[in-house]
Amino acid sequence: MENFWHTFRKLAFQRTESTQVNEQHSSGNCSTEQVSVCCSSRISYVETILNEPCTAPAIYLTALTHRSTVHDNPGHESRESNQRLEFLGDAVLDLIVSEYLYTLFPDSDEGHLSSNRAKIVNRKSLAGFASAIQLGQQLIIGESADKRKIRESESALADAFEAFVGAVYLDKGIEKVRMFIMNHVIALVDVQKLATIEHNYKSRLIEYTQAGHLPAPHYKVIREDGAEHEKTFTIQVSVDGRILGTGRAPRKKDAEQAAACTALRTLKNPEETS
Repeated sequence: MENFWHTFRKLAFQRTESTQVNEQHSSGNCSTEQVSVCCSSRISYVETILNEPCTAPAIYLTALTHRSTVHDNPGHESRESNQRLEFLGDAVLDLIVSEYLYTLFPDSDEGHLSSNRAKIVNRKSLAGFASAIQLGQQLIIGESADKRKIRESESALADAFEAFVGAVYLDKGIEKVRMFIMNHVIALVDVQKLATIEHNYKSRLIEYTQAGHLPAPHYKVIREDGAEHEKTFTIQVSVDGRILGTGRAPRKKDAEQAAACTALRTLKNPEETS
């Protein structure tokens, strides 16, 4: 199994190294003359965060590349944003945090563990972890996105943090990424206190409807705003044909949580919404 992961990381390195080093920074706050300086400063940042040299610098430059650079420069086919690494980092975060919670709460069931993980690994908290290491200042973004202050966007910061985790995993392996997550995620939250707070509104709404012998909640996207790479979703939730709330967020699942929160207030305090 260890040989499998070693081969997997090696293949990922080969692909990224061959497509990214020469073109990754020809835009997004770096003029052609400043490319090497921009790359060098960002790699220095990475090595400071990791407290050791990185052996695959291109993978980190990809992790720092916001998708707006691709949309603003569609002719550069070899340029890659951090979206694929975000996908990988999301899975790695879930694994390490799940493992930690599994060990910390030996008597908790699956539902409790999932709820606690959601409190740690969510858009808001991930953006906070990114801000704590000043990740936004290192992002490579398109000119149009820069004008909209994407560096401060919760969505962009959360995505970049997940992508960075993916890069650390590919470069350093499971033990190093576990150490990074323990230092820059787990160490920043009071997990024991967090476990006593319930804010998984979708789960609570399902429990509420089941207790009342009502149909399951139905979520529907009623509006999408913004450019393709920076969408905001408005989602409506209804129960038994009755619209109970709406939510708006950059990610569908976060908008659903917001809608479920409103629905719970509607169900529990109907006089406030009548």
